[in-house]
Amino acid sequence: MRHTVLTGDRPTGPLHIGHYFGSLANRIRLQDEHDVYVLVADYQVITDRDLPGEIRRNTVDVVLDYLAIGLSNTTIFQHSAVPELNQLLLPFLSLVTVSELQRNPTVKDEIAHSSQAAVSGLMFTYPVHQAADILFCKGDLVPVGKDQLPHIEVTRVIARRFNERYAPVFPVPDALLSQTPLLKGLDGGKMSKSRGNAIALKASDDETAALIRRAVTDAERHITFEPERRPEVANLLTIAGLCTGRAPEAIAEEIGDGGASALKRLVIEAVNEFFRPIRDKRRSLAEADVHDVLRAGNARAREVAVRTLDEVRQAMGYAFGP
Repeated sequence: MRHTVLTGDRPTGPLHIGHYFGSLANRIRLQDEHDVYVLVADYQVITDRDLPGEIRRNTVDVVLDYLAIGLSNTTIFQHSAVPELNQLLLPFLSLVTVSELQRNPTVKDEIAHSSQAAVSGLMFTYPVHQAADILFCKGDLVPVGKDQLPHIEVTRVIARRFNERYAPVFPVPDALLSQTPLLKGLDGGKMSKSRGNAIALKASDDETAALIRRAVTDAERHITFEPERRPEVANLLTIAGLCTGRAPEAIAEEIGDGGASALKRLVIEAVNEFFRPIRDKRRSLAEADVHDVLRAGNARAREVAVRTLDEVRQAMGYAFGP
């Protein structure tokens, strides 16, 4: 069965290896089997910060990462370039309550790590904005991590309520969970490009080595794979396993009494070897390639959004004429 898939990233900085194993690799597989839309969510950057930062540079960085990993058979587009998509936010907000938004666990986490002086109203609309992102193209399959499941549930609620109140316009989307374990940051917290604890896809060999050498481990010399008791060590073993195709337990047994230094040397070599072709490809790309991709993707996304908004207006009784 062919699905319409919506996925994407906020352009707050270059993408990292957690993105790759958590979602990007899955997009590469999906693009040949389904209709895939990849959103550069530039409007959502101001959700949890007062200023968008270097939004143009970050957008170019994200799209270069997409092209370097091999996303080619997809519609890559910018949030800000599709105003019809954002018009869906108003009717969608009427379908959820304030209390439903306030108790969303993902919103609570974003608020906790927000860099805003005060929490904006936009923060609480974040899940509804994501619903508009998914439903504008009639997305019915959304690749997400476990931390994003509450947002998908909001989208499902909005789709059902719109269909019941007005007309059956939208599919009720399903989440597609990655089989890859959630990678932690090198400081033991959530891996995030904004928290400075991640290895960027575009990082050089030396930058990668420096980051991994600073990674948090523990005081035990013998290396074992025990995610509950030794989460930081297990995280490094998981990264090495993903890059080499080996089981983390086998890698731990091989290192044995070599300690954290031997573990980190192995992880450095594994990461640099795995991502070398992607980094080489990225260096061969130019900003003009990004412009070409976004020009075509933005036009395609707008065509789809115009049709969907027209259906919504018809269903709600706002449209006039044929």
